[in-house]
Amino acid sequence: MNELHQDDYEQPQDHDHSHGGKAEIVLFFAGLVTFLIASFLNTGSIKTTLYITSLALSGYHIIFEGFLDTFQQTMKRKKFIPNIHILMTLAAIGAVIIGEYMEAALLILIFGGAHFLEGYAEAKSNKEITNLIKINPTTARRLGVNGKIEIVDVSVLRVGDKLSILNGDQIPTDGIVLSGNSSVDQSSITGESIPVEKSTGDMLYGSTINGSGTLVMEVTKDSSETVISKIIEMVSQTQQNISKTAALIKKIEPVYVTIVLLLTPLFYLIGLYVFDWTAYDSFYRTMVFLIATSPCALAVTDIPATLSAISNLAKRGVLFKGGSYLSNLSDVTAVAFDKTGTLTTGKPVVTEVYFGDEVTEEQQIEFENIIVSMESKSNHPLARAIIKHYKDIRPTEIEVENIIGVGLIAMSGQIIYKIGKPNSYNVIPTDIKKQTEVLEHEGKTVVYFGTDEKVLALLAIQDVPKDTSKAAIQYFKDEHIHTVMLTGDAKRTGKAIGRQLNIDEVRGNIMPDEKAEIISELKETYPVMAMVGDGVNDAPALVTADIGIAMGEGTDIAIDVADVVLMKNDLSKFAYTHKLAKKLRKVVWQNIFIALAVVLMLVVLNTIGQMNITFAVIFHEGSTLAVIFNGLRLLKGVKD
Repeated sequence: MNELHQDDYEQPQDHDHSHGGKAEIVLFFAGLVTFLIASFLNTGSIKTTLYITSLALSGYHIIFEGFLDTFQQTMKRKKFIPNIHILMTLAAIGAVIIGEYMEAALLILIFGGAHFLEGYAEAKSNKEITNLIKINPTTARRLGVNGKIEIVDVSVLRVGDKLSILNGDQIPTDGIVLSGNSSVDQSSITGESIPVEKSTGDMLYGSTINGSGTLVMEVTKDSSETVISKIIEMVSQTQQNISKTAALIKKIEPVYVTIVLLLTPLFYLIGLYVFDWTAYDSFYRTMVFLIATSPCALAVTDIPATLSAISNLAKRGVLFKGGSYLSNLSDVTAVAFDKTGTLTTGKPVVTEVYFGDEVTEEQQIEFENIIVSMESKSNHPLARAIIKHYKDIRPTEIEVENIIGVGLIAMSGQIIYKIGKPNSYNVIPTDIKKQTEVLEHEGKTVVYFGTDEKVLALLAIQDVPKDTSKAAIQYFKDEHIHTVMLTGDAKRTGKAIGRQLNIDEVRGNIMPDEKAEIISELKETYPVMAMVGDGVNDAPALVTADIGIAMGEGTDIAIDVADVVLMKNDLSKFAYTHKLAKKLRKVVWQNIFIALAVVLMLVVLNTIGQMNITFAVIFHEGSTLAVIFNGLRLLKGVKD
């Protein structure tokens, strides 16, 4: 995964062009005012002087970057590395030479305006990501040994410090609730708008907002290791890691500009000696050629669109480490899913309760009370599932013994009752035996309740699929993307869940370290593999896959190992992300077509004498704006 992504798509930021410092903006508008004044004057030296002044003021940063950046990059790389600005600068100078002062000033004005708008588009599309830095907490209410509260900087907090969280406070760092009850808005971390109830023992995340209650928490992480810090670190990589298309455009841009510079004198000579144009006409059309062939629109076909898509996803709690991962997602041919916590809830629930034919309704109520009272003495996950299922029944005090290999034993009313595995019973009624076979075939864990001699009831328990999982799997199947479930559970259990989800392939009895081997094996058949897991025991598989997606609910481990993090454990977010990745690919190709079509049209019209500098500037820079705004549409995302 990392070799492909890092080597191919991380580009050095050699061309760090400013998109509009205060000085440049002031000069640009001064040039615009000068141009407008000149346009109302009659012909004369003052009008000419104002146009040239307008060109110098509004084009200061363009001319400066054109020559200085070209010189610096050429010296640095020991070969000629021109940029787009130099083409516009040379075209403007050429227009001045032939006395087209208004066109020269207009060219630079519109190009400069488009340049600033490009910077605005990038800033706009990156807004949701950069806002994360603003929500990083700065202060905390630390409790001293004597209970006195002191306001301290978050950076001085240490693991074990106790903090007071008042109603409406921003939670300063990650930790655990020691006392109190409140609802917490975790939208800055998980993207979930509904506040989450918090009480003793629950995790708190820095940057989230406390509701109306008050809490006392204990710091569990250093400020640099909190989830919000990890998120900020993660999204800061977005600008460095660009898509394959953007990387290719960046790579060929100086080559393209060099070719245009070489073709420019050739175009002039062909016009002069082949088409028999006059020297003035040939030079004029050569300047139009320079404008038409400048790759301004091509240069912004990908990055503003990609940043817009990433921004939209950030609002939904889906974070990318870079544009290359989002771009690659549209090429995915297979997706492997971890089962527990990814496809399923990760918490077993009681799905069926069946009492034997001989049990009356009155006895059933009595037995349910005994079951709850017995299970309340156990801390086993299955016991918690049973108690949750019977949440309206209050347990009574009863002496319970846990016998290893047998189960729970208790006495009630001189009768010994037992809860245990099916193999702990010798006498099993036919109806219960039949129900057991059906339920176990469905991959459910069956627990028996009865006396010491006879089974009276069974409870079926299973880690059930999430409501969003089936719809997400169906989406990928509709997209003809192969789906695979990887689980450490028995094959029968895995296949039962697989049938419920209609998943294509199930691999069971898998150890965590074997998942990476299976991903490598699948990649031989499916060239672009994605892996979705919880980011902890799935880490090797996430790294091996072409795209690793962590279902983290805000876990910092997930953020460390994955290329993409779904901050909320919701696979519908992943399906939406793939849909948006496909739209991004479509928009980028639309942009490339617009950019190249306008260049071709201008070159042809110029060659046959149907184009002048004014319209060349309007059409060319108009295509740049069209491409930018087409990419900005992705800020709105796609329909769910």
